[in-house]
Amino acid sequence: MRKSHPIRRVVLATAATVSGVVLLLSLKPASDPGAAAAAGGAAPQQTAAAQESAQGGAQAAANGTVTGDAAQTQYGAVQVRLTVNNGKITKAEAVQAPKGGQSDRITADAVPKLNQEAVAAQSADIDAVSGATYTSGGYKQSLQSALDKVKAAGPAEGSSQGSGDGSGGAQITRTVTGKAVKTQYGPVQVRITVSGGKITKAEAVQAPSGGTSSQKTELAVPKLNQAAVAAGSADIDSVSGATYTSTGYQQSLQSALDQAGG
Repeated sequence: MRKSHPIRRVVLATAATVSGVVLLLSLKPASDPGAAAAAGGAAPQQTAAAQESAQGGAQAAANGTVTGDAAQTQYGAVQVRLTVNNGKITKAEAVQAPKGGQSDRITADAVPKLNQEAVAAQSADIDAVSGATYTSGGYKQSLQSALDKVKAAGPAEGSSQGSGDGSGGAQITRTVTGKAVKTQYGPVQVRITVSGGKITKAEAVQAPSGGTSSQKTELAVPKLNQAAVAAGSADIDSVSGATYTSTGYQQSLQSALDQAGG
């Protein structure tokens, strides 16, 4: 009867309660909410950093230069490099193309046309140039390779970098052709590609040709194109020995800039 006395039961219950409290207190440091939060918070921070890094890489690729893989053809390698702004092609050029003998002539004729088509189409779905089937095929393959690299990087984040001047139109890419300017040796007409308010490409769609004019055009126009992109305006120097062509180029370039609002 003494073992089941009520007082004895109360004492035993109290002792059990005290033991439980002591046990809980001894376990508290291991289950501290602050420690758990610190341990659990590390992973989200790393994930955010990884995402930020990935986004930065996408912006770099979507606003810069990307070179496609070289495509081997029967007459030599073709490799295309793209200039991309806000995910759009603003310039295409062949850094490798067939050369030597007749290939020089075919390349000189085909590549500029393919470059223009790539910018206009914004894809590798472009027509082959007649008489340059192999070069055109290699060009499209390398162009698609470059486009795949841009796509793999992801679209540009069109926020802070894209709108530095606070104008939504700053990211618009457009091609404008100036008026044809008649010179003593023939018309000169300039076409420019403008992106972000800057000239990213300039080319003469018309220039004097025939006899010595062809030689002067071949010498002067590439220099004038480079000068227009570098200056971002029609305030460029004339090329020595090609005064008339240079003057006509400047006037047509200014006409194109006026149309572009620059």
